[in-house]
Order: sequence, then structure tokens, then C-alpha cells
Amino acid sequence: MFGLLRPCAHGAQKYGIDADEWRTHLCGLCLGLRDGHGQLARATTNKDALVLSMLTEAQSGSMARTTAAPCPLRGMRRASVATADSPGVQLATTASLLLAAAKIRDHVDDGDVAVLTRRPLAKAATRWAEEARAGAVRIGLDVAPLVAALGTQVHLEQATKGRAAVRDSSESTGFMPESLAASAHWRSAMAPSAAPLTRLTAPTQLCASEFFAHTAVLADRPDNADALREAGWQFGRIAHLADAIADYDDDLARNHFNPLAATGTTVPEAYDLLRQSNSSLRAAIAAAELSRVPTVRWMLLDPLTSVLRRLGGGIGTVVAHTCSAARDTAGLPHAHARGTGHRPPTRRPGVGESLALILGAYCTGYACCADHTQPCTGERRDAWIKDCECDGGCGDCCSCCGDGCSCCDCDCCDCGCDC
Repeated sequence: MFGLLRPCAHGAQKYGIDADEWRTHLCGLCLGLRDGHGQLARATTNKDALVLSMLTEAQSGSMARTTAAPCPLRGMRRASVATADSPGVQLATTASLLLAAAKIRDHVDDGDVAVLTRRPLAKAATRWAEEARAGAVRIGLDVAPLVAALGTQVHLEQATKGRAAVRDSSESTGFMPESLAASAHWRSAMAPSAAPLTRLTAPTQLCASEFFAHTAVLADRPDNADALREAGWQFGRIAHLADAIADYDDDLARNHFNPLAATGTTVPEAYDLLRQSNSSLRAAIAAAELSRVPTVRWMLLDPLTSVLRRLGGGIGTVVAHTCSAARDTAGLPHAHARGTGHRPPTRRPGVGESLALILGAYCTGYACCADHTQPCTGERRDAWIKDCECDGGCGDCCSCCGDGCSCCDCDCCDCGCDC
């Protein structure tokens, strides 16, 4: 399972929604992948793609539900899930397949996989990419620009490392389709004056922006498309930079490409960019009049805040509560430094080991019931049944809310503040 976001189950209480709502979208996506593309496709499940299903529902006001049969990932319990043929789930399915195909292809091209596994993995990536295109057609999404943008990633990385000389932006994007060249965001990112890091994050940002914007189309809210496209553009940068920060030490140790090291960007500088994108994303969500929708806050905005706090703590950044009740954080007890250096590196599993973890932990339901190793990062993760990613647990912090609203890092306090 890929993805950056996971909402805190305790936070659902703050917004008066059922904590199982996240699982409703997750199981809908998983079943949509299984029913439409086979059991193995469930391994492409992307937690961040759930945001697409949620945004579609938030704008349309409803989404069909069905009762799913018992599943090992739910402890053999039945559950109400989003229907696999609903537009939001189909969009999330398309995103999961396309991004997983690109990720696998990137590993193959980088030589990160054993020689004997390159051909079957490349074949799987090709099949998933083709199925993503077919799924996109059914919901009216043109993925050709997205595929083309993802195809530039290797070229841009090689150019950054000096392996290919790029004299101007037209040479670096000359094979792009007209629909991509027409993107204002893409033109800005590929401009001669653009920073190297901006170019490197552009493919991820373009994909996220178009996926976000298409939720407005599916929900018959075309007036929201531009705002959500901007939100997606910022989300793409957050996802790319968060991954780069988390992998920084490990990439250096293994001599792998890291966009921060390659462009001379320090981790604190990258963190500042994350904070800027988070602010811009929130402004775009507000422009689409979705910032007060409980599921949007719980499944998107709060988890992003948690991501920034976790990364900020890892680099020794002062992390303060960001609600409107605490604009001046100097001297307040909830403004505190967490750690004095970057997080220690995690050994990332090889592709073969990752597949074994996926098949052994995810496809059997083990990950639902027990702590397990994340197949992409090698990190130890809590059992899904705990349904909360609070950086060590909420403890007694939810009894907060004195002066200044001293909330904890997991944003799970029922304090009524504008978190």
C-alpha cells in the first residue's frame, strides 16, 4: 500500500463523523482494483488516492454504498464500502494503477531490482498502465499528458545530475503533447528561470493537479476545477518533497538519486517549501468552499499537518499548533522542538522483498491484525485495525484545551479550535 496520508481515528470525533469513513473509501478502492483488474492489482492500493474518492463525494454530496463480504483485512467482518463503480472510486483506481506502474518502471530503469525480476515487473507495470488508460476513458479523463509527464522524470533527473545537457526548456519538453504544453503550471515549472528542484517535482505535481481537478468534473462542479487543480499541484509537491526528506539519509548511503541532494537543497529549505505548499493548498481548498467539510478536514488537511509536524520534528524544527487560537506561539507550552537531527535512515526493502511483504502481509490480511513492515520504506507500521497514525499514540493529550489551545501532534483533541 502506497501513500502519505492516514487520518487519526480519534480526530473523527472532533468533526462528528464515523471513524470508519476512511475504511469505507479504502475498501471501496481495494475492491474496485480487485474486481476490475485482478487480485494482484490490490497491491497498488494508494492511500492518497482515497482523497480523490472523498473529494468527489464531498462535492457531489453523496456516494453509493454497498455491503462488502467478510475480508481478512477487516478481521473477517462485513462492512459498508463505497461501490466499485462509483466515479470517485474509479478515479482513485485509475490513479493507483498509473502511479504504481510509474513507480515500478522507475525501479526497473534505475536497476534497483534483480535481473531476473526486471522483465516480469516491467510487464506488470505495462499492464497496469494500460488498464489505467482504459479506466480513465470510462470516466472521461485524458491521461496522455500525465503519462508523458511521468515519462520526463528520468530525463529531468539525468539532466540535473549532468548526464544530459539541456540548453533550454523546449529541448527538455519537446516531445510533450500539446495538452501538456498548454498547462500554465507546467510551462512555469519548465521555464528557463525555474529552479532545478521545481522541475524535478513538476511531473508529480501535474499528475496530482489533474486528478484533483477531475473530481470537480465527476461531481458536476466544474467551477471548482481550477481551485482543486491548484490544490493538487501543491499536494504533489508536498508528496514529492516529503518522500525526498524521509529518504535523504538512506539515498545518500546507497548512492541513489535524491532531488534535494542533487539540487543542493537543504532539508530545512525543503521543509520551508512544504509549509508554503501546505498553506497554498489550504487556500485553494477554501476557494473551492471545501475547507469546512468535515471529511475534507479529517482525511486531507489534518493528515497533512501531521506529516509536516513529523518531518519538522525529525529535523529539529520548532513545531507549534497552527490553529487560529494560537497565532503567537512564542513561549507557549505547545511550541516545542522535537529532536536535534534528521531521522535515522531506514533500510528500504528490495523489490523482491517488497513483493514478499505485499503478498505475505497485505494479501493475507496480516497487516490488518498485526504490526508489520511497510514494503516500500521498510518502516514498522501499526496494524490497520488500530486505524490511527498518531506518531506514537495519543496518550492523554486529548484532555487538552486550556489557554492557547495546547493540542497534541496528532490533532485528535476535541477542542473546537480551527485546526
